[in-house]
Amino acid sequence: MTEISTQSVKEVYHRNSQDLSKVIVGHDQIVRLLLVSLFSRGHCLLVGVPGLAKTLLVKTLAEVLHLSFKRIQFTPDLMPADIIGSELLQEHERRLEFEYQPGPVFANLLLADEINRTPPKTQSALLEAMQERKVTVGGKSRPLPDPFLVVATQNPIEQEGTYPLPEAQLDRFMFSLYLEYPRKEEEMEIVKRTTLMELPTLTPSVTMEEILQVQRLVLAAPVSDHVIDYAVELVTATRPNRVGSLQVARDYIEWGAGPRASQYLILGAKALALLKGKLAPEIEEVREVAFAVLQHRVITNYRATGAGKKSRDILETIIKAVKEKEY
Repeated sequence: MTEISTQSVKEVYHRNSQDLSKVIVGHDQIVRLLLVSLFSRGHCLLVGVPGLAKTLLVKTLAEVLHLSFKRIQFTPDLMPADIIGSELLQEHERRLEFEYQPGPVFANLLLADEINRTPPKTQSALLEAMQERKVTVGGKSRPLPDPFLVVATQNPIEQEGTYPLPEAQLDRFMFSLYLEYPRKEEEMEIVKRTTLMELPTLTPSVTMEEILQVQRLVLAAPVSDHVIDYAVELVTATRPNRVGSLQVARDYIEWGAGPRASQYLILGAKALALLKGKLAPEIEEVREVAFAVLQHRVITNYRATGAGKKSRDILETIIKAVKEKEY
């Protein structure tokens, strides 16, 4: 197969969007950023109240992209071995031997449903998989399929009996995406589709090789220094202890975003530019992915809680304050 071009990436995105729209109503920006994270080899955290089709969205995405799909329902009694697999004692030719039984993490697209309902020991079982794209069981490392994407979901309402994700694990997620309630016309369409007809069967329109080629193209896409400078300046503006930091950061932020945020801003901007048919990203692509990259990495302080300000409110002020430098 010939190497994929920027125009081909744009066509791939449109084909996927059209296929997904047959099942999913609305959530256009969420779908776009999910594809951006896949093409950037990142992972996503989906936050939304029950009933907003988070599971259906991820499952349909796997179906459209012809990716192997596994779903794990996180519960308080879930153990690390339930995710990454374990070695079981089996009899072979009258001999007892340990045989590795792979866990559900061995999939192209893994849905970690309500990840904050399981204790940190089990949550951390995903850390090596997300960062290194391999798991280690019985002293042996085993690579995960390529491509590999973890999409975790959280319910922002019910916090009783939950275990907040540690900051180190939150930082492994490229994006945190917040699903909003549908508009009235969208909800009417949802009701019609789910009560008057069966959901359509989708035919994969993208090959695995095309996805891998897009991932390679994202890495190879050029980025100008002024775009990188803006991304780094935007991230450092969230750090209250730096010289010349913004007043809003000093007032309301306890800890700002780390260097991984700068990396994901550029990777996300590059992938988003390719979806638009552009070879190189500009400042507008960095701004478009900024909330998804930064809002789970900015830790607010007690003043923000008292003032009723969330990280997204503070980021709006920071993004407006950080200007593009003239060259």
